[in-house]
Amino acid sequence: MEARNIFSNISPIDHRYSLSESHVFNSMSDCISEQAAIISCARAEIALVKAHLSLRGQLDAVIEKTLDTVAETIDPQAVYAEEEKTKHNIRALVNVLKTMVPETVAPLVHLGATSVDILDTALSVRVRDCVQTVLLPLLKELLAVLCALADRESETPEVGRTHGQHAVPITFGFALAEYVSRLGKSIVEIEKRSHELKGKLAGAVGAYNATSMIVRDPEELEKRYLGYLGLEPSEHSTQLVEPEYLLRLLLECNVAFGVIANLADDLRNLQRSEVGEVFEYFSATQVGSSTMPQKRNPWNSEHVKSLWKAFAPRVMTFFMDQISEHQRDLTNSASQRFVADYLAGFALAVSRMKSVVSGVQADREGMARNLANSGGKVSGGVLAEPAYILLAESGISDAHEVIRTITLDAETNRISFFEALKKNADAFARITGQLKKLGMDDPEGFFANPERYRGLAAEKAKRLAEKYGNIARS
Repeated sequence: MEARNIFSNISPIDHRYSLSESHVFNSMSDCISEQAAIISCARAEIALVKAHLSLRGQLDAVIEKTLDTVAETIDPQAVYAEEEKTKHNIRALVNVLKTMVPETVAPLVHLGATSVDILDTALSVRVRDCVQTVLLPLLKELLAVLCALADRESETPEVGRTHGQHAVPITFGFALAEYVSRLGKSIVEIEKRSHELKGKLAGAVGAYNATSMIVRDPEELEKRYLGYLGLEPSEHSTQLVEPEYLLRLLLECNVAFGVIANLADDLRNLQRSEVGEVFEYFSATQVGSSTMPQKRNPWNSEHVKSLWKAFAPRVMTFFMDQISEHQRDLTNSASQRFVADYLAGFALAVSRMKSVVSGVQADREGMARNLANSGGKVSGGVLAEPAYILLAESGISDAHEVIRTITLDAETNRISFFEALKKNADAFARITGQLKKLGMDDPEGFFANPERYRGLAAEKAKRLAEKYGNIARS
């Protein structure tokens, strides 16, 4: 085909992102480009010819190799030129293929098939190959670096946040382990769903009308046809493969897309100047702002979220493509072509997220500073929860109110929570007594060190990093 200046392309996927993520783009192109679409349909047509020959006992290694070469060398430009005459994409493909295959097998090209037997089957092959050879490896690479980071930072103290406010201490590794777990489970589901995509050779309405005129067992012909493509038949077809196989896969991809967008947003917010707990890799030649030389904007994280905003809503189109009138209408024809765009956008976001996580560094000093000053207007106020729990455990029924009053005293007198707590001698004695029962070292100094109150944060971070690290390596 003629060479085209990529900057003449309309979609930013085909210029801006194809350049910055060229390795991903090229791999995706091999699966879901227009050229790949035509080749996959040619492979499906050739698989049907081989199925016919196989049932007739006429398929040998020589003819099989010849047929496979035809599929791989089909010229998309020739198909498009033929379509200008036929005004039908599959008929154009068939006409071109008939000129390329041996004359003796030309009558078998498309014999017994309707267009969607080829189109739906070829789409399943392309999506399966794209997911299994490009998306899943990318996702597992991202999961691997995320697991490594969660393990590395499993012991790094950090203040936990709810509603944008300081809550109780955790570790940075624990915060990352959330995404390890969410993404890991989604990867497992995506892999599972990718193996469930189906094809068909059931004819114009799905009842095997045409193939019943050719062979005694149309379903055996269908199985052989799909077997050459590594697929199984849809349990019930109309003219279309049941749409839910593809829908469930795309929905799970969208789940994973949301997970990485959430991660990107959290990492972006942790880079805020007033937070300063995380920083992304920033090259020596990189520019953060066109006018403010000192700025280092978290633009990669922002781009991931922005790609999610652009592509995640397309899930509604996937749902709408479930609906087709009677045994088929054409309302999914144009919309389904944009599945390729969605998969490309998702893959590019995953690749960029991997770059972000690979270069992320925890600002441990910043985390320690924020944790030491945590609690809103009450320094050390994040330890109000354990104080209340320990006091209640000692037998004080209104323990929550006692501790709340102590936090108000700390706020009013501008002292730390630890200092205010010690002023209430009875409460402090009861609380430290409970800590002693738990075998806590230095119970009197517990409330001076917020990082000591972290529950199972470090343990869970390590456990999940190990569990999903194994999945990433599978």
